[in-house]
Amino acid sequence: MKIISALCSVLLLSLSLAASADPIIIKFSHVVANNTPKGKASDFFAKRAAELTKGKVKVEVYPNSSLYKDKEEMEALQIGAVQMLAPSLAKFGPLGVKEFEAFDIPFIFDNYAELHKITQGPIGASLLAKLEPKGIKGLAFWDNGFKSFSANTPIRTPADLKGKKMRIQSSKVLEEEMRSVGAIPQVIAFSEVYQALSTGVVDGTENPISNFYTQKMNEVQKYLTLTNHGYLGYAVIVNKKFWDGLPPDIRGELEQAMKEATDYANKIAQEENDTALEEVKKSGKTTVYTPTKEERMAFKKAMAPVHIKMADRVGSDLLQSIYKETGTDPSKL
Repeated sequence: MKIISALCSVLLLSLSLAASADPIIIKFSHVVANNTPKGKASDFFAKRAAELTKGKVKVEVYPNSSLYKDKEEMEALQIGAVQMLAPSLAKFGPLGVKEFEAFDIPFIFDNYAELHKITQGPIGASLLAKLEPKGIKGLAFWDNGFKSFSANTPIRTPADLKGKKMRIQSSKVLEEEMRSVGAIPQVIAFSEVYQALSTGVVDGTENPISNFYTQKMNEVQKYLTLTNHGYLGYAVIVNKKFWDGLPPDIRGELEQAMKEATDYANKIAQEENDTALEEVKKSGKTTVYTPTKEERMAFKKAMAPVHIKMADRVGSDLLQSIYKETGTDPSKL
């Protein structure tokens, strides 16, 4: 009887300890503001992860480069200092997975429908799988939006960018994109762009409107031209060793939370950019210009050689697969 009583006591103690066990902490670092599509989706994921795991997982979100800047975060993930990131797709080229730089090629997608054929299909899945040898598990693609050019002088033609120092992310494709219109590419961390613009270190930049507005670039850029020439999106990634070490049931619940967060992120991306555009216009600090069909085509033609020049870098077969899915044909520009 004493043995049974002792066993019951041990069992009750074990259950009590299990119930009071500390939650699994996931540090989720990103470089943009809370009120951007990525910021809102990160918070949404944290909320759903806590709900679906019944508090067994706590996702701590660190926005606005408060934990790591975009030049530091990838290494932090690989060494396990942070568990989750959502870096822009341009970040994977410097990591050695150059295929991701296909997303940087100008005018490779004309709209979200074309884009989602890639990010939500087998090509996207195969790209995420290429991260695993780097110790990274790719979970999902999140949209932000299509980029537009800004500067302190009007931008109506490709020639208007000639000689201008334009901020870009670290990407050989983006360097070539800027050179194709005679601009001078300048690689600067996202958290430092506002200061670089305000002090004249760079003349202009390219951003989706939500980033442009939430980082207050409209305060230091007089002109914005809605070229929608390139895509900016993110891959949500985790440290592979950490992910593989999670209990299978927890991992399944987090996958469900990520699926819901991805649906949410992609739903609000266009809405957030539309809202941000209206706010930029209302601020009265930046003149917003919508190019004509002919003017936008002039940018397309000027940047078409980037497709050819970067084919070897990102993979000709990959580009042809994307063209087949989207109907893009740069040779006809």
